[in-house]
Amino acid sequence: MELVHNMVPGEIETYKVRLRAKERELIQSITRVEVDGRETSDVDTQDPVDKANGAFAKEYFFQQSDADRAILGLVQGALARVQTGEFGICVACGQPLEPKRLEAVPWARHCIRCQKLQDKGLL
Repeated sequence: MELVHNMVPGEIETYKVRLRAKERELIQSITRVEVDGRETSDVDTQDPVDKANGAFAKEYFFQQSDADRAILGLVQGALARVQTGEFGICVACGQPLEPKRLEAVPWARHCIRCQKLQDKGLL
């Protein structure tokens, strides 16, 4: 494996292991949330409070699953960038991602500067 912006192969492998672990964790979470969401059902005999609680629970499970799926997509994108040798490089400006950023969020796509622009809707 070649060096990627001052990363040695061992560092890349460490990130790859962390990303795969996060991928497994998210897939398990999504599966668990989907099962929990299906088990939360509206029964005709429920009183209005039970129905409201059930609706709230379903919405919560849906939002949790949606958030996990979004992160899963980012994790899988990072794993793809490991394969292509583009891991650790900002997808917007092409500069290396800050080591502390990668340590905190190994699936990060943008350097800190570009992420701030993305958050403001300017990228």
